[in-house]
Amino acid sequence: MSKRVLITEPIIPSVIDKLKKRYQVDVGERGTYNNEQKLIDDIPAYDALLPMLSNPITEKVIAAGANLDIIANHAVGYNNIDLEAAQKYDVAVANTPDVLTDSCAEFTIGLMLAVSRRLVEAQKYLLDGKFNNWEPLGFLGKELNGSTLGVIGMGRIGTGVARRAKALGMQITYHNRSKVDSELEKQLDAQYCSTLQELVAESDITTLHCPLTEETHHLINEEILSLMPEDAILINTSRGPVVDEEALAHALHNETIGGAGLDVFENEPDLHPKLKTAPNCIRTPHIASASHKTREAIGMLAADAIIGVLEGQPASEIPNLIQP
Repeated sequence: MSKRVLITEPIIPSVIDKLKKRYQVDVGERGTYNNEQKLIDDIPAYDALLPMLSNPITEKVIAAGANLDIIANHAVGYNNIDLEAAQKYDVAVANTPDVLTDSCAEFTIGLMLAVSRRLVEAQKYLLDGKFNNWEPLGFLGKELNGSTLGVIGMGRIGTGVARRAKALGMQITYHNRSKVDSELEKQLDAQYCSTLQELVAESDITTLHCPLTEETHHLINEEILSLMPEDAILINTSRGPVVDEEALAHALHNETIGGAGLDVFENEPDLHPKLKTAPNCIRTPHIASASHKTREAIGMLAADAIIGVLEGQPASEIPNLIQP
């Protein structure tokens, strides 16, 4: 009997087709499997699960998967999966690193440009019929050239952002658990800040590229925001809960920082009500990796991991297993 794969919502068709050539594949409707109970009810029928970051793969879900051999997350992160439970029930887990780097780095730069040059605000002004003629003081913004960029988390994406920012003439500082390779520091002419407080105080733009852990939850809080220059910009394309949204909304409304570009949120898909009305804040619906090329690559990596496990390949030969 053919093995069964559950893809929790529609993804790039070529990925689905690849799995359908080998297995019986079911694809859920968008948002259906954001509900834990729905997953618990349906998972017993499947040998492999390809979930989204929004799907809660809890211990109860994993325990219910009597035939489940692998969970291949459609994401670089895996904080939606109970890894201890997966290990307990001998279920392999895979994610999709590396392939998001370029699209997320490009998108981050795009947010920086959009916020610093007030693009959304200016477009609204135009469409509202308020533009009468060129204005010498209209929508004055911040140039990236010559500005200091503070990178929190100099991993793959953080490094990708730093490389692009250097090409735009920005000065690079960074804060990490440890200093990066000296050769990389030299290439980027990057300065290491041993404390977060030092980094944000010196940065015109601070960009977040750290994972969500107990240590990074609300890493950007009222204290950190108060140390930023009055015209500083905060960019977050990492994980929503890294930022205390109540504190950020307060800083934006009181104009104690200059602006923010946010692609992720603390309680997705809900948006903090005060952020909805915050000035000079661009809010996008978790789309930093939303290029066709990248989303297909993500899906293919997940599919390859599923095929490897279901076909009995050695764990060492299966791409991106974080837990065999």
